Amino acid sequence: MNSYTPRPFGEVDTILLATDGTDYSEGAIQESIFFGQACNAKLIVLHVIKTDSEMAVSAHAQLAEKKNRVMPHLERIQSMAENEGIDCRIVVSESFQPDKTIVDEAVKHKADVVIMGLCGKSGLKKFFIGSMTTKVIGHGFPRVLIVPRDFLNTGEDILLAGDGSKFSELACAEAVSMSKSCTTLTKINIISVAEREHDLPAAQANIDAIRSTFEKEGVKTEYTTSAVVGRPSDVIVETAKANNSDMIIVGGYGLSGVSKMIMGSTTERIIAMTPCAVLIVGDTSLYEAASTNNG
Repeated sequence: MNSYTPRPFGEVDTILLATDGTDYSEGAIQESIFFGQACNAKLIVLHVIKTDSEMAVSAHAQLAEKKNRVMPHLERIQSMAENEGIDCRIVVSESFQPDKTIVDEAVKHKADVVIMGLCGKSGLKKFFIGSMTTKVIGHGFPRVLIVPRDFLNTGEDILLAGDGSKFSELACAEAVSMSKSCTTLTKINIISVAEREHDLPAAQANIDAIRSTFEKEGVKTEYTTSAVVGRPSDVIVETAKANNSDMIIVGGYGLSGVSKMIMGSTTERIIAMTPCAVLIVGDTSLYEAASTNNG
């Protein structure tokens, strides 16, 4: 059994950057360097070469050619990391199921967070179910950070979205950790969105619970709270845009075991439309199952 307890995001020791070798990974690369330096964390740079099927044996020459093509990209990342004093290792793997391999490698290297680019296309209509991002999140790893291609993080402002679920509580714990560990963080915006007017008291109760947790944990970072009515994903994204947020922290809604996220869920819509990084916080018990199976 290869089991361990990942550290909170503000205290990460090992980061796994999953890169597809394209420009769509650039935001994720910069984010990995930023947090690697800020947290004095090790960086694993992973590229998975997709094979045709579980039983297929790809020609050695073809695999070697694909590896040779991506190595300059990986070595550039390694050089960037080492120039910032970050311990960095390159891993190239072959798999017919890259999403599962990314999670397996995260478990193998005891990563605290998986960082990925928001691959390719923007807008909800183009963010189709079956995307690599969706699949990786669906495996239940506790922390997956999704980063748009052109995004640059200043680490100053985060948006915490709460809905009163256990995932919301986990997301709140991540925000608390970051408030205590991230010296660049100056403000946390806390929001809970009711879809209908009569649900607004419940949204306010969510806010009150988060505020109580912040007070209990002695959070010193400035924070604001708001309970509003609207479509949760739209309100959260627009609030992030209005505040120039560096990160949205949200629970992994729609997860069930290692199943895919439900298309159209709040979290998936946020990822599709986000102007900034999105930290998806999942259930650790789901991760522990993946860890046990990998052992």
